[in-house]
Amino acid sequence: MKIGYARTSTTEQIAGLDAQKRDLEAAGCQEIFFEQVSSVQKRGELERLLKFIRKDDCLVVTKLDRLARSIPDLVKIIQAVETKEASLKILDLNLDTSTPTGKLLLNLVGSIAQFEREIMLQRQKEGISVAKAAGKYRGRAPTARSKAHDVLQMRQAGVSPLEIAQKLQISRASVYRILAEDQKAA
Repeated sequence: MKIGYARTSTTEQIAGLDAQKRDLEAAGCQEIFFEQVSSVQKRGELERLLKFIRKDDCLVVTKLDRLARSIPDLVKIIQAVETKEASLKILDLNLDTSTPTGKLLLNLVGSIAQFEREIMLQRQKEGISVAKAAGKYRGRAPTARSKAHDVLQMRQAGVSPLEIAQKLQISRASVYRILAEDQKAA
């Protein structure tokens, strides 16, 4: 059975997720696991997929960067797939690990992808440093703090911190931080 995995880093990337699902369906995937989470966070659907996959199944992804964030991460995923006696296919590279050549190419491509990511992060750091020195960098806009008024109103109305976090789509820790800061200010 062909089993697809699709992932985007944020919930705003709906078109990217839909495109991956479409490509996986076109490749003949009967089951598709998908999630919208950064590759550095816990990927619950990927874990579920790796438990689900069976002997002779094929894990299919559209691109390597949708599956793994580094060589060690890629190796871990490949080992989990191979332990189940399954294979991995990456559509945009036309790469299939059911062959010795496919396994070799996957390791080479994975190394190059990790190198590219590290170079990109290095350039990003350099760009941020230049922007900070020029007084142009303000960092990421705080998302939870902009909802502080709503958090306080909802809490006064008796809504639990967990419900507040879910309704406002912020972390529970952010809710508690806002409540604590309000207590401190009072």
